[in-house]
Amino acid sequence: MIAKRAIEMTVNGKRCEGSVEPRLSLADFLRDHLGLTGTHLGCEQGICGSCTVLFNGETTRSCLLLAVQANDATIFTVEGLAGENGERLHPIQRGFLETAGFQCGFCTPGFLITIYEFLKESPAPSEEEIRERLSGNLCRCTGYQSIIAAVLWAADQLRAKTDR
Repeated sequence: MIAKRAIEMTVNGKRCEGSVEPRLSLADFLRDHLGLTGTHLGCEQGICGSCTVLFNGETTRSCLLLAVQANDATIFTVEGLAGENGERLHPIQRGFLETAGFQCGFCTPGFLITIYEFLKESPAPSEEEIRERLSGNLCRCTGYQSIIAAVLWAADQLRAKTDR
């Protein structure tokens, strides 16, 4: 039997704790221990991007990080986009709805987190910059055009909010 380790972290602004085996991935901890199933597991090799979360403010593949490595870290998942009560959609989420930026939706959480970080760094991106930034996330359904349109839509909405 493998000895468990106690961990604590802040996830979407809330302090969380657990007791985990050292080999448990952060993605599995988020999904199975905290019930945050928006973080999807696709390839489990860090290639597809569906498990992307913000780890201390930077996009990270949660399937490649052990939960024990996230001890005392700050994690932001796709569930955090909807705010404290989960009652409102973030402009990035609305952008995906407005432009049909998803089909099956499996890759969407990873795209949303990647875009969230990207638009903070680059609030008025060009289509070429969007393509470059999203090149690490794989989608098998959309052909990416509607995802790019969603990013442009969200960027416009976010800039309009800050211009007020």
